[in-house]
Amino acid sequence: MISAKLTNETRKAVYRRDGYRCALCDSTAGLQVHHVVRRSQGGTDYPHNLITLCWRCHAVAHGTRLPEYGDLQGAEVCQDCVEYLADYYADEGFLWSPWAKVQPRLYGGD
Repeated sequence: MISAKLTNETRKAVYRRDGYRCALCDSTAGLQVHHVVRRSQGGTDYPHNLITLCWRCHAVAHGTRLPEYGDLQGAEVCQDCVEYLADYYADEGFLWSPWAKVQPRLYGGD
């Protein structure tokens, strides 16, 4: 089930997994949780679909142009998010896909 709002427990688990840093630029300021696959596209609130981003990287991921980021496009940021999670889970011994619905052994789901 996709919830309207992330639980604090899930948010904290994602921050912890990502070392309390933006997964893309390593900033520790203004951290937010980003859905790699948007809820509107069938994305879940499970940690395997979530990534920690600073507010700047999160804004760019959603299409905002920021002068300090130059010509960086949202699609590039989203691809970087996919690569980050694929690498993270490969190191953990799992094949990760942005379209996986449930990974119960990782997260205690069904």
